[in-house]
Amino acid sequence: MKYFGIIPARYGSSRFPGKPLADLCHKSVIHRVYEQASKAIDTVVVATDDERIYDAVESFGGKVVMTRADHKCGTDRCLEAYLAITTPSWREQNDTDTVIVNIQGDEPFIQPEQIETLLRCFDREDTQIATLVRPFTDKDSQADLENVNTPKVNWDKATGEAKMFSREVIACADGTHYRHIGIYAYRADVLAQITQLPQSPLEIKERLEQLRWLENGYKIRVGVTNIQTIGIDTPEDLEKAIEWYKWNG
Repeated sequence: MKYFGIIPARYGSSRFPGKPLADLCHKSVIHRVYEQASKAIDTVVVATDDERIYDAVESFGGKVVMTRADHKCGTDRCLEAYLAITTPSWREQNDTDTVIVNIQGDEPFIQPEQIETLLRCFDREDTQIATLVRPFTDKDSQADLENVNTPKVNWDKATGEAKMFSREVIACADGTHYRHIGIYAYRADVLAQITQLPQSPLEIKERLEQLRWLENGYKIRVGVTNIQTIGIDTPEDLEKAIEWYKWNG
């Protein structure tokens, strides 16, 4: 199996413009994501539509490709990057045996063990798409559970497949709650297919692109991690990440 790690990174963000270049203890957020991803995947590439991000990645020695500015989601940007770093003849021979890992550019503390858990989902030949979840614990507050910036997952523990994602509070059949860790992996041929699907009503309502795939019959296998990470959606999240790094980095 061949693996490509791709980190979509936009400069524009409604909640935190310029987030990928924000300083997190003397390194940019995107630099820290790149370093963490590179511990688990040999080939990692940042896919951006902004010259400032492009130049920043080059300056720390990372691989980066410039992509279009009109992509509606990170998955579309991942496909363009994959097409840019491979040739048609290579893809013809390797697409069904290749996995693209979409690593969120706002997860600077993603751990190699988490990426490895995700990749193990592809030990099953029928896995099309995979993602990670983490159970809510007693350390999580009710506010954490109800936070609309934290998508939740209902998944079938018998099949290992996701049934529903929502920003609202949802639970599995046994009453347990899981948060979605925003990292995906797709077989290359499946990635090419799902990027051709039109946006679905549920996806638009929830602002969660993975709902489009479920609504069109694709299966999303779930890997479970107990490792806590800090995603950065807002400037306040960055302050929390800085404090976390000071104590744990």
